Amino acid sequence: MDLQKKVIEKFLRYTEIGTPSVGGVDTVPSSPNQTVLGKLLMKELEELGLTDIWMSDTSVVYGRLPARLPEGHTPVPTVGWVAHLDTVGAPDVIHPVIIRNYQGGDICQNAEKDLWLRAGEHPELEKYIGQDIIVSDGTSILGADNKAAIANVMTALEVLKADPSIPHGEIYAVFVPDEEVGLKGSKTIDFDKFPVDFAYTIDSCEEGEVVFQTFNAGSAWVRIKGRTAHPMNSKNNLVNPTVIAVDLVNMFDRAETPEHTENTEGYIWVTSIKSDPLNATVSLNIRDHSKAKYEFKKEYIKAAVEMVKMKHPKAEISVEFEDVYANIYDAVTDDNRKCIDYIYEAMKELGITPKTIAMRGGTDGSFISSKGILTPNYFTGAHNFHATSEFMPMGAVEKSVLMTLKLIELITKG
Repeated sequence: MDLQKKVIEKFLRYTEIGTPSVGGVDTVPSSPNQTVLGKLLMKELEELGLTDIWMSDTSVVYGRLPARLPEGHTPVPTVGWVAHLDTVGAPDVIHPVIIRNYQGGDICQNAEKDLWLRAGEHPELEKYIGQDIIVSDGTSILGADNKAAIANVMTALEVLKADPSIPHGEIYAVFVPDEEVGLKGSKTIDFDKFPVDFAYTIDSCEEGEVVFQTFNAGSAWVRIKGRTAHPMNSKNNLVNPTVIAVDLVNMFDRAETPEHTENTEGYIWVTSIKSDPLNATVSLNIRDHSKAKYEFKKEYIKAAVEMVKMKHPKAEISVEFEDVYANIYDAVTDDNRKCIDYIYEAMKELGITPKTIAMRGGTDGSFISSKGILTPNYFTGAHNFHATSEFMPMGAVEKSVLMTLKLIELITKG
């Protein structure tokens, strides 16, 4: 089977359905086309011989591939793969462009609009000379995050169907909506329908990337109610919520913000201040790989709010927190870390150099791991997620599919 051809075929089919998630929407999924893509995948899962195919009312799609093992084979762990249906900032239609046998230099994404992927700005392109590369038309993201993963899983399942001689244990495929807006889809998984020993996501970039450390992530909202008054009688009456919001923000360390931190350094990010003469809301993102430091940041925000209350006793000030996801690594134990070891073993056998990173973000596995199902992450092979410069070198994408198949092989061997 020509893996690259299969992956390209599936990826192009999935990108025909634009599935942007929408922040600030209470319903899951946040956009209707995620359901449309989910229904397409259900049909394909049925054609591939999966059973127990089901879509929840939040458009989480489940499918089970029964084990195919020789008689007397030792028990094999049940494993799952999870990919997300949504993309970030995508239009209803994405227009991928295939560059055949890339020979270096700049790539024209869109001649009509004079949009280019410049090699000088993206020197990583030079590593993929001789490969086919898929880019967007420069007007949007490409959607490899996470449709490359969906195509990967579906291609691997097709390989298993096409070759009955390949043994494997029980495999679950789950596709979730709204990962990009707080892992909302994975938070609605029915784990009775996902009874796996461990799972994987395929939701990072360059060939070789391995992720089993993510942020602990949370949000906070500080709400301030002041008092309005006409300037003629404002003295001792006016309580300006905008000024109070600024006082609060000035209590945070300017060196601990996203633009001044890297690697495993955490931060408090003031994402917005919305105010009028009576009310203000300060929205904050809280991130840290260390659980203890993450909790300290929340306590610091509480203390800052109390200080501001003391400074402005006439104002009504409150704070609300929400934990969004957790660090995968906090779920690693001696009993379950074998699923991480499989990743490195697979890379060794495939000649892939591991690039272990502590992700400054999260994956669906960040939530799933907190539920007792360790879910590490490996590369799609694509680059520049969430940007119009996103591209997929198909040799690297093929390596990711081979990773999926090799993991199935290793897990079956035990």
